[in-house]
Amino acid sequence: MMLGLFGSAILGGGVAVGGYKLLEPAPVAPQELAANPQVRYTSEMRSSPYTVPEGLNFVAAAAAVTPAVVHVMTEYAAPAVDQRQMQMDPFLRQFFGDQLDQFHGQQQPQGGGQGSGSGVIIAANGYIVTNNHVIDKASKIEVVLDDKRKFEAELVGADPTTDLAVLKVKADNLPFVKYGNSDDVKVGQWVLAVGNPFNLNSTVTAGIISAKGRNIDILRRKDNMGIESFIQTDAVVNPGNSGGALVNLNGDLIGINSAIASHTGSYEGYSFAIPSSLASKVVDDLLKYKVVQRALLGVQIQEVDAKLASEKKLNTLNGVYVQGLTAGSAGSQAGLKTGDIITNINGVAVNTSSQLQEQVARFRPGDKIKVSYLRDGAASTTEATLRNATGTTGVVREDAAAASIKYEGATISAVLPRDLAKLGLEGGAKISGIKGSNFRETGMADGFIITRIDKNLVAKPSDVKNYLEQARENSGALVEGVYPDGRKAYYPIGQE
Repeated sequence: MMLGLFGSAILGGGVAVGGYKLLEPAPVAPQELAANPQVRYTSEMRSSPYTVPEGLNFVAAAAAVTPAVVHVMTEYAAPAVDQRQMQMDPFLRQFFGDQLDQFHGQQQPQGGGQGSGSGVIIAANGYIVTNNHVIDKASKIEVVLDDKRKFEAELVGADPTTDLAVLKVKADNLPFVKYGNSDDVKVGQWVLAVGNPFNLNSTVTAGIISAKGRNIDILRRKDNMGIESFIQTDAVVNPGNSGGALVNLNGDLIGINSAIASHTGSYEGYSFAIPSSLASKVVDDLLKYKVVQRALLGVQIQEVDAKLASEKKLNTLNGVYVQGLTAGSAGSQAGLKTGDIITNINGVAVNTSSQLQEQVARFRPGDKIKVSYLRDGAASTTEATLRNATGTTGVVREDAAAASIKYEGATISAVLPRDLAKLGLEGGAKISGIKGSNFRETGMADGFIITRIDKNLVAKPSDVKNYLEQARENSGALVEGVYPDGRKAYYPIGQE
């Protein structure tokens, strides 16, 4: 019996070993491995059969958008020091004393340098949208495509109030990105950010929409005309991403990446993009008029919160509270009153100041919008005809000739918006015809842009006349300004 069991065990083991040997693949000779182009090192590569669920695959969007996102490279010239003005300092101090000190520290020319950012091709014939702060004050702008072609770019127009700018390169048949409707974007939706952070070209990152209508108070302006209604995402964005594309998984442009919230200067989880619904209107204005057609409702507003609701005895926490109205404004003409609560524009709910500003900014002077509001708890709707900054419904043109005035024999003109953007100015007035005027002894040269007279900011040509007339009654004035090449200068006027 024992011998029978032992024999059965040996027989079973032999069958098992024999079967394994029959099924074992034949060894591959080293020379055969080397001859197989699909083999790396000593193991064959394989494709994963795993399929990414629909809606989570970023490959198609990245492939479609990356060729249309460009690297924007800028140069900044160091303006020459105006030695004549440097030598005038003792003379100026004799009349203006310590008042000069607050200006003198700014007189030193800023050194040249380089910068970089991103841009998005929006038309096959070479139009590119980017951030204003990417190209602001640049003396030279170059664009490098994803395929490494390089072009010098022309600045078509810029709008500091929305931080957008349009460039043009001389090229055709370029890849471009189509606009998507940012109004349709939902919180939690997947998005891609494409740009050139830290000069790492064509970088793609993914994230979700974290919030909409964010105001982070970075477009601070003295005229309070800055518009912030950002799309917030957690897609990784770093310095160099500015001006790049934020797209949905269909590859549609839903935003222009513009800013991050950070304590270190690098990404910490929060990035912000200008919504495409606003960007497309601004770009269209710059292409058609060279200047943005800013429509205004003419109301002073405050967001409704628990404190305001308690103070004003409001029965809602939604909407935007009207603190006041400009006389003759669109809102005033439409019948709005102080104390009204604006709840929506053209059917779109507005619960923050930034949301209301964004909705109105999509329109041009002369356009009509429907404004819904609450007054003493009762809901009403009115129609408002929007106006421009001068209170009219006309189109604002770049041509500044109509705004010119003659004063003391010289011509004082408005400064073109794109020149303001290039020099980083919020206002000013350009002087010309100096040789045949009473300004010929001041040392000014034609093209000088006057930005300040004493402590008064100059916003338009008539300001120059008004402030200099006032100075005649005093001991003279110190005129501050800048030349088109960036040189700052100061001139005393009215001294005997």
